[in-house]
Amino acid sequence: MFSWLRNLPIPGTALRDTWRGGYSLANLRRDIMAGLTIGIVAVPLSMALAIATGVPPQHGLYTAIVAGAIIALSGGSRFNVSGPTAAFVVILFPIVQQFGLGGLLIATFMAGLILVLMGLSRLGVLIQYVPYPVILGFTAGIAVVIATLQLPDFLGLELPSLGQHYLENLGTILGGLNTLTPIELALGLGSLLLMLFWPRLRTPIPAPLVGLVVAAVAAWLLARWAGLEVETIASRFSWQTDTASGSGIPPIAPSFIPPWQLPGPDGQPLVIDAALIRALIGPAFAIAMLAAIESLLCAVISDGMTRTRHDPNAELIGQGLGNMVVPFFGGITATAAIARTATNIRSGAHSPIAAVVHAVVVLLAVVAIAGLLGMVPMAALAALLFIVAWNMAELRHVVHTLRSAPAGDIAVLLTCFGLTVLIDMVVAVAVGIALAAALFIHSMVRLSEARRVEQGCTDEALPRDVVVYDLNGPLFFAVAEKALSSLRVVDPGVRLVVLDMHDVPSIDGTALGALRGLAEEMERTGIALIFAGLSAQQVLALRRAGIRKCQGQLGFCKDLRHACRVAQRWCGQAQG
Repeated sequence: MFSWLRNLPIPGTALRDTWRGGYSLANLRRDIMAGLTIGIVAVPLSMALAIATGVPPQHGLYTAIVAGAIIALSGGSRFNVSGPTAAFVVILFPIVQQFGLGGLLIATFMAGLILVLMGLSRLGVLIQYVPYPVILGFTAGIAVVIATLQLPDFLGLELPSLGQHYLENLGTILGGLNTLTPIELALGLGSLLLMLFWPRLRTPIPAPLVGLVVAAVAAWLLARWAGLEVETIASRFSWQTDTASGSGIPPIAPSFIPPWQLPGPDGQPLVIDAALIRALIGPAFAIAMLAAIESLLCAVISDGMTRTRHDPNAELIGQGLGNMVVPFFGGITATAAIARTATNIRSGAHSPIAAVVHAVVVLLAVVAIAGLLGMVPMAALAALLFIVAWNMAELRHVVHTLRSAPAGDIAVLLTCFGLTVLIDMVVAVAVGIALAAALFIHSMVRLSEARRVEQGCTDEALPRDVVVYDLNGPLFFAVAEKALSSLRVVDPGVRLVVLDMHDVPSIDGTALGALRGLAEEMERTGIALIFAGLSAQQVLALRRAGIRKCQGQLGFCKDLRHACRVAQRWCGQAQG
C-alpha cells in the first residue's frame, strides 16, 4: 500500500555518499580549513546582504548559521554552501517594504515548503528548462539593481527610505546627490580599491576581511583624532531583548522565535490570517523558484569543478528544510551561493562538513566579536556589494553573447535584463522563458515539413496514382496544420497516399487531431492512406485518437518499403 514511499527522494544524500566513500582525519582537516575560509568570507557578506534586503545585519548572520548547517546536512550537493545571496535582494527588498520582517520570514517558510514538495515530486531537472540567456539576463539585471541600491551608503547621501520600484529609487538617489558626504565617499572608494587589488598579492587572507577591517580602523581613527563621524553598523542599527539592549549586532546566538511575533510593516507583530497567506503566496512562489534555479545551477557548477554528481531532488529538499527552519531563528531566505561554493572547493573541501564548519565560524563571530562587527562603516559594506554585483553581472559572458549569439537569444537576454530592472525578476523570468519557448517553437516550425517524394526515389516501383510524402520533425500544435496542409491538395488522379513518418519523433494531441481530420478527408474523397515508420507507441496513440486501420483504406506499416508493397497490392486489387 505504501510502496510508493520507498521511491521518494531521500534528504542528506551528499553526506551519506561521502561517508560511504570513506571519511578520514585528513578529509576532516581539509573540511575544517575550507570551512574557516568560507566562514570568514561569509560574515561580512551575510551582514551586507541582509542590510541590502532591508533588515538588520544579524538576520543575515543567523541565516548563514542555521540554514547553512541544515542545508549542508540534508542537501544533495557535497560542496554547496548556502546562506543569504545577492540574487534575492530584488525579491526580498519589496517584500520587506510591504510586509515587514515578519512577513518576509513567513514567506520564506512557505517557499521552503514549496521546495520540499518540488524535491519530493522529482522536479530537480528544473534547471534544464531555464535557457542560459534567461539566467544571464536576470542575473545582470539583479546586479544593476543591487549596485544602484548601494549608492546612498557609498556616497553618504541623506535620503528618505527607498521604495519598491527601480526608477523611483533612481530618481530619489539622483535628487539627493547634493547631500553627498565626501568622507563617506572617500572611505567607500578606499575600501573598494583595497578589495579589488588585494587578491593580486595572492595571500590567503580574504579581500573582504581586509577591506572591512581597514575601513573600520580608519573610521575609528577619524572619529577619535579628527572628530569626523561616519555611519557604521552600530550607529544605524540597534537591538533589544527582554533583558538587554544595545547598538549594532546582538552578541547572542540565534534563538527560537515565531516569525509572526516579529514586526510587520507597521512595526507591530503580524496577525496570520487567510488574507496574509494569500498575499504571500506569490512572493513565496517567486522565492522558491529562484532558490531552486540558483541552488541547482550552483550544484551543476560545483560538479563541473570537482567531477562529482549531485542529487538535484535531495538538494531541493535540503534547501526547503533549511528555509522552513531558519525563519523560526530569525534568519531570512537562504540558497546556495555560487561564489562561496567556488571558494569552498578551491579551499580543498571534501564534504558537506566544510559548510557546517562555516556555519560554526559565523556563530562564533556573532557571539565573540559582535561589538567589533558593529564598527564596520556602511560605505565599506556598500563597496563590498559593488564587487558582488560586478561578479554577478558576468559582463564578459553578456558581451560574448551579444556578439555571437543568434538574434533570438539576444532578444531574450535583453528582455530579461530590462524587465528585471524595471519591473521585477519574476516577470522577467516568466516572460524570458515564454519568449525562449516561442522562439524554439518557431525554429521547430521551420524544421517540420511534409515533402513529396518523386517517383523513382523509393526502393519499390509504384503505380502513378500512388504518392509518397516524407514527414520530418516533431508534430505538435504549432506545426501540425502547416506540415499537413500540403497533403490536402493532391492531384486528381491520386488514389493512395503513403506518409513516411520514421523521422517524426513525437506527436502531440493537436497533431493527432489534425491527422484524424486528414484521414477522414481522404476517406471522403476516396483516397487510401498508409502510415509508415511509426513506433508502436505512436501507432497506439493514433488508434486511441480514432485512426484505425481499414483494409484497402487505411493501414500502418513498419517502414517505407513495406508500405510501398502494400500500396501495390491495394492498387492491384482495386484495378482487378
